[in-house]
Amino acid sequence: MYIEQLYTGCLSEAAYFIESEGEAAVIDPIREPEPYLQLAASRGAAIRYIFETHFHADFVSGHLDLSLLTGGQIVFGPGAKPRYPVRIAEDDETFQLGKVSIRAVHTPGHTPESTCYLLIDESGKEHALFSGDTLFVGDVGRPDLAIKADSPISEEQLAGRMYDSLHQKILPLADDIILYPGHGAGSSCGKNLGPERSSTIGMQKKTNYALQPMSREEFIRAITDGLNPPPPYYFDDARINMQGYESITNVLDRNMKGLDIHEFEKQIAEGCLVLDTRVPDVFQKSFVPGSLNIGLNGSFAIWAGTLIPIHRALLIVAESGKEHESILRLARVGFENVKGYLEGGMESWTRSGKKTDSIRSVSPAEFSSHQPFIGHLVLDVRKDDEFFENRIKGAINISLDSLESRTAELPSEAPIFLYCRSGYRSMIAASLLMRAGFPQIINVAGGFQEIKKTTIPLERGGVLA
Repeated sequence: MYIEQLYTGCLSEAAYFIESEGEAAVIDPIREPEPYLQLAASRGAAIRYIFETHFHADFVSGHLDLSLLTGGQIVFGPGAKPRYPVRIAEDDETFQLGKVSIRAVHTPGHTPESTCYLLIDESGKEHALFSGDTLFVGDVGRPDLAIKADSPISEEQLAGRMYDSLHQKILPLADDIILYPGHGAGSSCGKNLGPERSSTIGMQKKTNYALQPMSREEFIRAITDGLNPPPPYYFDDARINMQGYESITNVLDRNMKGLDIHEFEKQIAEGCLVLDTRVPDVFQKSFVPGSLNIGLNGSFAIWAGTLIPIHRALLIVAESGKEHESILRLARVGFENVKGYLEGGMESWTRSGKKTDSIRSVSPAEFSSHQPFIGHLVLDVRKDDEFFENRIKGAINISLDSLESRTAELPSEAPIFLYCRSGYRSMIAASLLMRAGFPQIINVAGGFQEIKKTTIPLERGGVLA
């Protein structure tokens, strides 16, 4: 028996490859099939099953392409109603894979069709639970992401079903069963996922707040309280996964078009958004006016899906050799309307004598010299819980995901200092505000993790707006 977790950091997503006696199964594959095909080839195995734990909201799954290329059977749990042929497993149905078996365990709660898969080893022992978005390390799946048009059920009702699933299906499992969740820290599919990418059922019984003794009503309050709005693309991706989608090969063939300066400018004039995927430190020095910076070095796909409408026409400026990666990672979350990328990157734009913009950055030490910020605004674009925990004294908080809708609250002419935790989100925010016409944007390099090492006055707690 062989198990491998294939973790995609950009999505905080875990897919799994299981192999026994030359037969393989893949659980929750991301959109491109190559990692699974290569792994199967290296193991001398044929992919027999592709198990889906639910209709994913945070990425476009690769089950359709992978099935087409391998003949592997797509399996969903009870209640799933995809618009394409699949096998709908019954609760407790067992699938043989070489000398091991995989049992479907229907665990509605995150969505009505959510299903875990219990791996039983060669000796008949229950070895591992692939829990999808039902149970995470330190958390459980949020109950507000089901497509309401297809499943008119409230989040409170789903939270109640989650309580039943956990108590009837998960808590009775043996403590030594390995837990392999569908996501790690950084995913918005739960409230506060832990950093570990695997655990055990026993450890979660001890440490996971959602598995502690409480009434059904207390549980419902606990997992529905404090939920931030999901990224806008989540419901689009869930529908895509339910309805089916175009092959990733066709999408890449259509979107991977190199554009010269003239073609690139023509597309800008027609309303395309320029998405610059270079790292913030490089982007800030010189970029095409009006560009939005979301660097490939961070949670690129998640922030693209959060800040850009999924059907928006895009143009890519990327580091040389990173064009394909930029377009592929957009396709993973359903962005397929890329008109092309700038051939030669930013260097070709600069050589052509085209106008460029830049964003000023200051070190925390330079920033401290501006104290007490007379005439300046200090804007913290972290999440409100980060801001509440510790922040620059006098700073205001508008989280990055809501910044575009709240720009009217900001002064249009005064200098605005921006910071986040490390500088990644603040550069996204800086580029967004420059696009919106704010002329004096100053980024604090290194973010709060460097700011707190200085003598800049900080404060904690208080009442958040």
